[in-house]
Amino acid sequence: MLDRTLLQSVFSRGLRYDQYLATDPNRAGGWNSLFDRVSLTALQREEIASFTRDMKVLVVSGIWCGDCVQQGPLLAHIAAANPRIDLRWVDRDVEAEFSEQLKICGGGRVPVVVFAAEDFEPCAIAGDRTLARYRGLARRQLGASCELPWAEIPSDETAAVLQEWLNEFERVQWMLRLSPRLRQKHGD
Repeated sequence: MLDRTLLQSVFSRGLRYDQYLATDPNRAGGWNSLFDRVSLTALQREEIASFTRDMKVLVVSGIWCGDCVQQGPLLAHIAAANPRIDLRWVDRDVEAEFSEQLKICGGGRVPVVVFAAEDFEPCAIAGDRTLARYRGLARRQLGASCELPWAEIPSDETAAVLQEWLNEFERVQWMLRLSPRLRQKHGD
């Protein structure tokens, strides 16, 4: 399992969404375009706003990566809906030692999202794509390589990917809410 001290250290070096995009303004356009096209529904915002436990969420990403372009803005929207979600971004190659521990299917994939409790106790690791994202890629027969960052995906697929990420945030929130350790700490 992931060491919480290492996670906390890497998280402390992580950047906020806008700071992360500012590391490569030439590639931020696709990120900004999707961010502007997507929004949470009122019901989704209400659900996220109901979260009562602090969550540390670290995204290991590559600003150059098509999958990150197609999913990163969705994660940013989710985090913006509740200040209890502390979302940070790190570059996979800059944090190579940490990223090495997060290989998926034997490779250094991105994005990989690490969910942790307020004290950096790891809760879940998700990525590199949601099921809806994989289904869409398979349907378009793009093979093993990433889509180009500017390749727009259908809006119904984007909505499904957003909902799957919301489901994962909610799953971790319930994990934190029902944790005997945290319930004792917070007296609830």
